[in-house]
Amino acid sequence: MMPASASPGDVQESGRTPARSVVVPGEVLPPRRPDTSPQAPTSTGGTIVEPPAVLSVPNLKVGSTVPNPTTGRREVVVQDVHRTAVLIGDSQASEQNSWPQLALRALGYDVRFSGAGGTGYVAANPTIDAPNYYDALTGGTWVLPHGEPALVVVEGGGNDAARGASDGDILANANALLLGLEETYPRSRIMMIGTLSRSSRDGGGRRAEVDALLGDLAAARGITFVSVGDWLTAHELEDDLADAVHLTPEGSRKAAVILERELDTLKLGVSEVLVDPGTWPRAGRPLA
Repeated sequence: MMPASASPGDVQESGRTPARSVVVPGEVLPPRRPDTSPQAPTSTGGTIVEPPAVLSVPNLKVGSTVPNPTTGRREVVVQDVHRTAVLIGDSQASEQNSWPQLALRALGYDVRFSGAGGTGYVAANPTIDAPNYYDALTGGTWVLPHGEPALVVVEGGGNDAARGASDGDILANANALLLGLEETYPRSRIMMIGTLSRSSRDGGGRRAEVDALLGDLAAARGITFVSVGDWLTAHELEDDLADAVHLTPEGSRKAAVILERELDTLKLGVSEVLVDPGTWPRAGRPLA
């Protein structure tokens, strides 16, 4: 089923512009490129020695653009791609002080955000000419980091819930996005963060449903998923809402601590992800 494009409508989350791991059989990874292989931190006595910064492609200027060797899409050379987390999302994740970005930086990542408020797997935001995630990836709206980023994180679903997107459309577009990201970054870790919401028993409604739907897709694809569909209730964050769906700065700090703890438990900190993906347990390898 081809991804569906969203039609214009009310944007629930456009006010800001700026867990479970599942084991599935992996496939053989492509050969490593020796000149860009990431190195894990090493210990000398009591001192941790970090690996040197690695450019996306040696001898290319940071900020220059080059084509992805598989997709042909334009990408940007970054300073240290193997410490970079590519974060795809909506207004929940777009700001530097958002809870996903705070958590990822606390775990040692340089965060590169792609996305926009009011967008999602199906939802587009025509007021700022922002397509949905899949169309933004394949249409060249996003200029992603070149090379092998340590982690690729996809967050969202709230705007799809607000627009009344069907389960089928959300699943089709989300699955197509994951396939596109796996093609773009066949060696990078990919994970998903669900839809921030109250619990289903506390009025979470469609947002909680979309969170569960995305969790089922992640399970089927063997992708790590952090459910946040009950966080406002379970972690008592309802008093930290700035509006119906967004957290205040203090609420974002609280949620970031929770997310950081979840990701650390899943061993998704930069120090764990820096190791050669070929040595990961099969459950942790990216899908080919």
